[in-house]
Amino acid sequence: MASENVKTGESAVTTIVNLAEEAKLAREGVVKAPSYAFATICKSLVAGGVAGGVSRTAVAPLERLKILLQVQNPHNIKYNGTIQGLKYIWRTEGLRGLFKGNGTNCARIVPNSAVKFFSYEQASKGILYMYQQQTGNEDAQLTPLLRLGAGACAGIIAMSATYPMDMVRGRITVQTEASPYQYRGMFHALSTVLREEGPRALYKGWLPSVIGVIPYVGLNFAVYESLKDWLVKSNAFGLADNSELSVTTRLACGAAAGTVGQTVAYPLDVIRRRMQMVGWNHAASVLTGDGRGKVPLEYTGMVDAFRKTVQHEGFGALYKGLVPNSVKVVPSIAIAFVSYEMVKDILGVEIRISD
Repeated sequence: MASENVKTGESAVTTIVNLAEEAKLAREGVVKAPSYAFATICKSLVAGGVAGGVSRTAVAPLERLKILLQVQNPHNIKYNGTIQGLKYIWRTEGLRGLFKGNGTNCARIVPNSAVKFFSYEQASKGILYMYQQQTGNEDAQLTPLLRLGAGACAGIIAMSATYPMDMVRGRITVQTEASPYQYRGMFHALSTVLREEGPRALYKGWLPSVIGVIPYVGLNFAVYESLKDWLVKSNAFGLADNSELSVTTRLACGAAAGTVGQTVAYPLDVIRRRMQMVGWNHAASVLTGDGRGKVPLEYTGMVDAFRKTVQHEGFGALYKGLVPNSVKVVPSIAIAFVSYEMVKDILGVEIRISD
């Protein structure tokens, strides 16, 4: 499994390098690269940012509950179910508690989504261009595997660019009103981590995040785009009207894409979140919420985190928070995709990857 992950990561890096080489050749006039206007790029970035912000805000309470369940001290469990957890947060912290960390999440997800959607479209163009050159068929289209590669590249680039914000967002999210130490906001959290733990701490959990991005984002884009193409070309169930799909149908495609991606990558997300807590002096009291409980948070790496989690809590611990995540990820991904396309339509952007 580890060797397969390394190979997948290397293939993603190779794709990025190939795209860079194509861009270099295009600048030198050796080949003709796909053209796009600066205004179109900016509009695409705006559309991606709006899509991410809207989708995450809509499911913020479920997002917070998921993270709390992922890192909850197994010896001091206050709630198990989704409804029970939401009621507990409401009772102890009120409405504000349900949206704790959402501001930081939006500050992170807006640039993350903008870069991700833009990177996917540009990577798709570059990969399609190279594929057409390699096969000698200028009418060739992206295969599901090539879409998976483009989606994985987009996810890795976007996640790496905004990872420090995600790391401190996780810590802010698990704070409760009873926690003895409080991060006052994203910038305070960033400066505190830098001062107390060093710059490397901002990338704790980065490796499982990269590995998880490949199936999660890659499958999201691949399944979504492939479903859309299949429905349009085959007109299955009569859902396509003049080669266009309704908002409801696109929502269903986005929901299916989100379900597949999150199920495959979820254990890596749990490990990523737990590794982000390592080295935090106040983690034990924050996670238990009462200042007395102790929780083992020392991991030497990703493999060690997997081993200790399964050893001490069982295999099921790798899926803690899966229920609220499943409830939130389907509408979140669906809303993100549809919002993105709707904002693009409003801004007058038409981006195709089959030039």
